Amino acid sequence: MPNPDPSPAPVHVVQLTDAHLFADPAGTLLGVKTRDSLRHVVAQVQREQPRVDLLLCTGDLSQDASVASYDAFRELTRVFTAPSRWLPGNHDEAKVMADVAPELVQSVTDIGSWRVVMLNTAVPGATHGLLEQDQLSILDEALASAGERHCLVCCHHQPVDIGCAWIAPIGLRNADDLLQRLRSYPQVKALLWGHIHQEWDEQRDGLRLLATPSTCIQFAAGSEDFKVSEEQPGYRWMRLHADGRLETGVERAADFEVMLDFNSPGY
Repeated sequence: MPNPDPSPAPVHVVQLTDAHLFADPAGTLLGVKTRDSLRHVVAQVQREQPRVDLLLCTGDLSQDASVASYDAFRELTRVFTAPSRWLPGNHDEAKVMADVAPELVQSVTDIGSWRVVMLNTAVPGATHGLLEQDQLSILDEALASAGERHCLVCCHHQPVDIGCAWIAPIGLRNADDLLQRLRSYPQVKALLWGHIHQEWDEQRDGLRLLATPSTCIQFAAGSEDFKVSEEQPGYRWMRLHADGRLETGVERAADFEVMLDFNSPGY
């Protein structure tokens, strides 16, 4: 394969996750209009990130898996001229997503000195995640053929315990199969996911483990039972450097007023 791009300029990446859009433009989760909150997050990105080279959208883009919801997500993120990559979450339908945007569901993307691998952990009809053999094979091939490229691997479900007892059973069931593979390849610098609607940043065995707030409602960190936080929606930015360094942070939509309604439909 060709040698990685020798340019020292970092790759500027933005992650959006867990938008939970509906076919109905006025659709809400716990009183939060999910299209409105996504608009505010996108506007925040535009204000803070003058350069975006790649947009990563890590699942639950839709709440009802409708064509209209995916069309809306695509339209609301069209302001970014950079390539986008989508992967499904437990609320998505992978086939519908692929029908709407086939060019956005690519598993492997090479950009700069990096390879980005998008894995489908969604199980039809279930909330928990699982990497089927076809996805593990995609990962094995992508890592084995990466050459000198540094790697960022992305999925939807959390592969580690985040200290929220209620969400643990709906994480990635075969996380060890994933983590053991990643540890075998030192060029894998980070694993990035969504699903948990909160920020996570941990270094473990040389691997950066990252999760990102939802663009709509947030789950309370460290909660035993289901609990929603009044934190604002947000996104993650990343700088992928040519030498393998990764800089990252989470920013929130400061101008979005979170007004929860616990009598309205929930997650």
